[in-house]
Amino acid sequence: MDHSLFISDCHLCESRPSVINAFIEFLAHTAIHADALYILGDLFEYWAGDDAINHGVHAPIINALKHLSLQGVSLYVMHGNRDFLLGNGFTQATNATILPDPTLVSLYGQLTLLSHGDILCTDDIDYQHFRQEVRSDAWQTQFLNQPLSERVAYIESVRQKSDQEKSIKSMQIMDVNPTAVTELLASHGYPTLIHGHTHRPMQHQYQIDQHTCTRWVLGDWYEQGSYLRVDKQGFHPHQL
Repeated sequence: MDHSLFISDCHLCESRPSVINAFIEFLAHTAIHADALYILGDLFEYWAGDDAINHGVHAPIINALKHLSLQGVSLYVMHGNRDFLLGNGFTQATNATILPDPTLVSLYGQLTLLSHGDILCTDDIDYQHFRQEVRSDAWQTQFLNQPLSERVAYIESVRQKSDQEKSIKSMQIMDVNPTAVTELLASHGYPTLIHGHTHRPMQHQYQIDQHTCTRWVLGDWYEQGSYLRVDKQGFHPHQL
């Protein structure tokens, strides 16, 4: 049956070799049978720029993605909060298409809105300010002009600070804001929403202006691999 697969928050990095292996196996044995694979952000733990394609453990991941796309599987990638610097070098190396956040698509007759999910965490005001800063062209141009080693060092310091801040933030602040969700769904014609970021896989139902909408939250790959399969019969969560 024709189908598409959705994943997010793999956070691939050299400190998690088992996750990298699981991801490459997933591409070779599961995603290979799909019409399309959608990666909704944070494929990598961090991405310091496209000149890091052959740096560290990136090369086998890039090669596996390219092999998948060459087999006829459409590959779509959305920026996450950890890998928003993925650019033309990455897309050329993998034959992937980078999607804007959010993106509205029709999946087997089902209107579906795709997002990484961090734009919905509006209660985390400090993060939203940081997000706006680092997504600007001026900041990215200045950052990418620095040597790769300096960029990596900066990212590591930001990661440490972020981990410290998360330890004192409430779970509610770091989750999506219900009003932000309903406003986003209403502004896009009441579709089904698929996103990641919060690492809280779940199916949620909303009643908005007499419309029933579903929000699917994708799981992370820290402890296990999971994905969402979409076909003409509906939405089906799976674990590896």
